[in-house]
This record gives sequence, C-alpha cells and structure tokens, in this order.
Amino acid sequence: MSEKRKTVTDEELRRYCRQLPLIGEDGQKNLKRAKILIAGAGGLGSPIATYLALAGVGHIIIADNDVVEVSNLNRQILHWNADVGRKKTVSAEDKLRAMNPYAEIKTISCKIEETNVNDIVGDADLIIDALDNFAARYLLNSVAFTRNIPFFHGAVRGYHGQVMTVIPHKTACLRCVFPQSPPAEIFPIIGVTPGVIGSIQANEVIKYITGKGDLLTNRLLLWDGLSGEMKVQLVKKNSFCKDCRGME
Repeated sequence: MSEKRKTVTDEELRRYCRQLPLIGEDGQKNLKRAKILIAGAGGLGSPIATYLALAGVGHIIIADNDVVEVSNLNRQILHWNADVGRKKTVSAEDKLRAMNPYAEIKTISCKIEETNVNDIVGDADLIIDALDNFAARYLLNSVAFTRNIPFFHGAVRGYHGQVMTVIPHKTACLRCVFPQSPPAEIFPIIGVTPGVIGSIQANEVIKYITGKGDLLTNRLLLWDGLSGEMKVQLVKKNSFCKDCRGME
C-alpha cells in the first residue's frame, strides 16, 4: 500500500473532525486502510455503503448483478429516478464518489455463485451481507469461515430486521443460527427497515475496524419497527453446522 493511502491528510482530518474525538486519528487511519466487500447494492447496501464511505473507509467493493427498477426506489436510497435501467453498481459508484472523493470504490457486476465467490471476495478484509437471499449468504458465510474473514450479516422483511456479526473460529456463524434457508419470496418491505438495519451493520463495521465497543457476536439483534422495540437473542455455535461445525 502506498504511503498516500496510509496517511490521513489534513483535509481529511477536517472532514472527519466530528468523529475523531470518538475514534482518534489511529481509528481514522484504520478506516482508511480497510478494504471491505459489500454484497448487494440495494435496500441494505445503500445505507451501509453511504455511511461507511462518509466515515472514511478507504476501499469499498460493491458486488451486485441487478439493474435499478422503479419498485426499488422506496428504499434503495443510492438509486434515483434517473437511474432506472442502469446497473446498481454503476449508480451506487457515482453517488459514493460524489459523497467522498477519498473513498476508493470498486464494483463487480455479477451474481454471487459457488464458481466465483472466492474471486469476488478477493483480498477484502471484511464481508458485509446486504443480500436478499440465503443461498448467496451461505456462500459468503462459508468463504468467511474458510479464509478467516469477519462477516457482518443483516436481513429485512416488512417492518422487521436482524443483525449479527460473525468472527470465524470464535463465534457462531450464520449457518449455526440459520441451518435452513427460508422459502424464496418477493417480500414486502417498508423503506425505513433497511435504513435501520443497514445503519446498525455499518456501525458494527466501524466498531470492528476501530476497536470500539462490543460487537453483536453470539448475539442476534432483532428489530420490530411496528412496536419500536429492539431485542437481542443469545446464539451459540452448532456442533453440527455444515460450515463451521462449531470449531474453535
């Protein structure tokens, strides 16, 4: 990595001055050095990518194979009317570069499958699940475990959502908690739900990179937007898990 990429400039320090008292210059440097993969550029991926780019994460890879549709616009805040018909990766990259020119944005326009998942993850330090299907989630969960990469899960439906952070070989993985995928469906969704869940996921990523706070490891956060309540359910490794088999 070049010295320029390691160093936080004076202009960047001014940009991030309101968060520096919380994470310090070392934390800001860690954010700039981090290379993250966001799998999905839709309802969850939009707030995740937005807040991580604005926080100063230096290298963001976004993988998505869809194009923007009118029905996306109630929740996918990186995509606007003029983007309908464009690839979501292209639309997202345009917005993120405009938000923070210091963030290096790379996009991958393809479906995540068993044959390409390792190439998509590449040399990313972290994997963020902003997907809407468990088949691809399981692929990323497996790669995260095999390659010892932290995995940040989030999912939404209607007014409800969930978040969990996985540290391979140390905590329960996604398949430990959800051994079987739910039936595929086009589910109803209100726009604020991915806004809430994506923001919590982004917060988990920032905490991990800067070493602040307690992560949602071995804990599944459940959000109920109808009651305005948030609950945390304890989870544990499953010795019969197909991906990690409860290994330390």
